[in-house]
Amino acid sequence: MKNYLLIFLFILSFKSLNAQSFKYAFVTDTHVGSSTGEEDLRRTVADINELKDIDFVIVTGDITEMGTNNELKLAKEILSGLNITYYIIPGNHDTGWSESGGVRFTEEFGNDKFTFDHNGYRFIGCASGPYVRMSDGHIPRDATVWLDSVLKATPKNMPIIFANHYPLDNSLDNWYEATDKLKKYNVQYAICGHGHNNHALNFEGIEATMGRSNLRAKDSIGGYNIVSMTTDSVFFQTKKPKQAIAPVWRKIALGRFSDNMKTYSRPDFAINNKYGDTKELWTYHSNANVVNTPTYSANNVIFGNSLGLVEALNKKTGKKVWTFNTGGAIYSSPVAINNLVIFGSGDGTIYCLNAKTGKKVWKKETKNAVLGSPVISGKNVFIGGSDNTFRALNIKTGREVWAFNNVEGSIVGKPLIYQGKLIFGSWGRYLYSLDINTGNLLWKWNNGQANRMFSPAMVTPVAFNGIVYIAAPDRYLTAIDANNGQTLWRNNEATVRESIGLSTDSTIVYGKTMQDEIVAYKAQSKNPGILWRYNVGFGYEHVPSMLIEKDGTVFFGTKNGVVYAIDPKKQSTTWAHKIDNSMINTVNVVDGKNVIVSTMDGKVVWLKSFK
Repeated sequence: MKNYLLIFLFILSFKSLNAQSFKYAFVTDTHVGSSTGEEDLRRTVADINELKDIDFVIVTGDITEMGTNNELKLAKEILSGLNITYYIIPGNHDTGWSESGGVRFTEEFGNDKFTFDHNGYRFIGCASGPYVRMSDGHIPRDATVWLDSVLKATPKNMPIIFANHYPLDNSLDNWYEATDKLKKYNVQYAICGHGHNNHALNFEGIEATMGRSNLRAKDSIGGYNIVSMTTDSVFFQTKKPKQAIAPVWRKIALGRFSDNMKTYSRPDFAINNKYGDTKELWTYHSNANVVNTPTYSANNVIFGNSLGLVEALNKKTGKKVWTFNTGGAIYSSPVAINNLVIFGSGDGTIYCLNAKTGKKVWKKETKNAVLGSPVISGKNVFIGGSDNTFRALNIKTGREVWAFNNVEGSIVGKPLIYQGKLIFGSWGRYLYSLDINTGNLLWKWNNGQANRMFSPAMVTPVAFNGIVYIAAPDRYLTAIDANNGQTLWRNNEATVRESIGLSTDSTIVYGKTMQDEIVAYKAQSKNPGILWRYNVGFGYEHVPSMLIEKDGTVFFGTKNGVVYAIDPKKQSTTWAHKIDNSMINTVNVVDGKNVIVSTMDGKVVWLKSFK
């Protein structure tokens, strides 16, 4: 009798958490800024306002087309027209091309994550990257830390509904972190966007639903989903503005979640056994994403994270020495000189700190985020921002020497200094060349693509013998006359995307392809064709991690957390080492044996080869 009573009380306690039926609207992939995004979203908002039985709205990412400040402002204005509460998270279109590094999203909408309780259910929504550049989807490091804290505060039997922009599969490089956490709790189902179509999914035993895009696409009108929760089931129905709700297309049974205990694929670190002579001397895990290349000065390794925190670690031990807080995410790779470290922040400020103590030496405020990386020549530091401006500042004082304020789009890359010129790209279709002394425009170049997503923004140009080389997202290696900006040749024999490098003697241009290979070209004025190809075997690849040659070895990283060192003469792999399963930023090569590496998931590592 006692056992029956316990069972009855358990069932009663479960039902008490979700006894009341309710409905909510599930909207995703609105893409405000695309051709019909604004109109389609306005129609949906008006349609939801006419419904009398909807409790709230969840919007699961890709709110905008390019994540610009104006697009986000417009989206907020439209969504503010809802008569009921809405909860919102960003998608890759809001973050990957963001001119603010994600700062403006949180300013407009209050947060990039949410959790709330409704009728006994706990709803949890996580942010999704990548941020500022191409990579796999990624639940930010600070979001996984936050998710841990939310789940720890959730009763084990409380039913959970999880929302994310990406599906919880390997389109997210850290999908397993979320699924492993959720499966320890009473997760009922997950919802996501990204695929633009209604799909029934299952993530390692977690039932899930992908929602259709709000865009009309080839139809005359867009649409969204109505989600109806009952005591034992959830139903999904498509709703188009001004039209009757469609029949149920997806049903999920609700109940106590039970892990099926099956074994699922996880990232493989076996490559570290194959190349056992390469070791992590130390590893530090920041509490937020690190999407920049650390620098080092004296005894410190210095970098910033996506929460705006600058961290300095002891070069020998990896122990934290000092920190400095800024007001916005940091995607700017810092530069160090004369005991100073200089970088930009998403809070719209260029900072100069004392590299030993972290104390502020000077700061230069601008009108928008500063995501570009600085370079130094003589007495000046040069850096571009999202206020359509590229600046020269005095290193010691931060005084503005000159400013070129006619840049289209935001600057997120690292400039090249070459023959008295500053050469850099932006998310505004153009590559620019400025006079280093005056800031005057010498020339600008584009690849003929009208779509901003093909802009030469994340390129790091290299140059030799009067020729500049870049690889934009259009998958061409392009040679440009450094004097006049004229195209000399374009080669697309290999799918080189954004990641290139120059040999130590400057005679060879290296490129990382989108499938397995490193390729080499002779640096010359006429299209040389491919000099050689080497199948490294890194798989599908699309992240901007430049190739750096030092002491006869070429170093680069991949989207799956592996750093490679290859011998370009033998076309062989010297060593490889996997740190985690997220994007490797361009590495900082100390010498032929030592490399400082940072990953999107916030790991900073000192790698040493003992071979």
